[in-house]
Amino acid sequence: MSEALQVAQLRESYERRTRHRLAVSAGLLLLFVASMFVDIIIGPSSMSPATVLDAILAGPHGPDKAASTIVWAIRLPSALTGGLVGIALGMAGQQMQTILDNPLASPFTLGFSAAAGFGAALAIMFGAAIPLVGWLLVPASAFVTTLAACLLVYGIARLRGATAEVLVLGGIAVLFLFQALQSLLQFLASPEVLQQIVFWLFGSLLKATWTSALVVAVTLVVAIPLFLADSWRLTALRLGEAHARSLGVDVARLRRRTFVLVALVTAAAVAFVGTIGFVGLVAPHAARSLVGEDQRATLPAAGMIGGAMIAGASVLAKLIGGGAVVPVGIVTAIVGVPILFAILMRRGGAVS
Repeated sequence: MSEALQVAQLRESYERRTRHRLAVSAGLLLLFVASMFVDIIIGPSSMSPATVLDAILAGPHGPDKAASTIVWAIRLPSALTGGLVGIALGMAGQQMQTILDNPLASPFTLGFSAAAGFGAALAIMFGAAIPLVGWLLVPASAFVTTLAACLLVYGIARLRGATAEVLVLGGIAVLFLFQALQSLLQFLASPEVLQQIVFWLFGSLLKATWTSALVVAVTLVVAIPLFLADSWRLTALRLGEAHARSLGVDVARLRRRTFVLVALVTAAAVAFVGTIGFVGLVAPHAARSLVGEDQRATLPAAGMIGGAMIAGASVLAKLIGGGAVVPVGIVTAIVGVPILFAILMRRGGAVS
């Protein structure tokens, strides 16, 4: 076979993979947008899709005051916050699994979500003594403790070297530490405060606002270009640490930088809506099974799958809850298990 023919075949194979990734990405974007729209349509007021669409197009001060108020004050902030949180968790899980080379890595399994839960519980118990606006207190506390957990793991990595094993063990230690602190606060809390803490830990979109959507959106606008700037290095790392080093990648520095960004994104995601598990674990596996290991395609795919998962979970939560809305964190955990099993069956048990 001539060299020219080999080059032509390689080019054709690359173009075919690129077309496939573009088609899959377009399909995932359509799924994400459709899930968000269905989430906005579904609700206890039983508005028709046409009414909801008219209210969206008319703006917050449209002619149908009731529809505009429901859509713009309640449903849109909730749906946008949920979608953006899903994107953040999906991308965060994808980056963590890449830098740690661990298929079980996610913001939930490595302690970031537990740290956020502890911060929220702390604010709920002792918030009256802190001079901060009430609606901002719990998210701010969850955000700060999540970043503190990241700094703790980062400090361990700096002392012992930022290897994947050190980061994983540090994350597991942080997980158990903050889960124990959560349990201590719940043991000490009064029944009324305990109920608030447990509800926050379930993960819910009921308290989502335009502010929460804006905070998560701004965090993603900052983080995504930085993630994509490292896409080539992360793809090389995914192929093996030795391979990445042979290509000139500073693996330890890349891990630390990505780890800090993941903590920032996770903190913003869970600060307003509470602990939502399984999204950061399942979305990356689904993305890799669809578009492969190229981070330029896998990262957006994981984000869109994560967003669609939370939007779909929100729809299910409204449908199965009757008059009450089931916390979305419960639904993602229940639905995430069969999705992960399906991915495992499709890939023959290979999840790395």
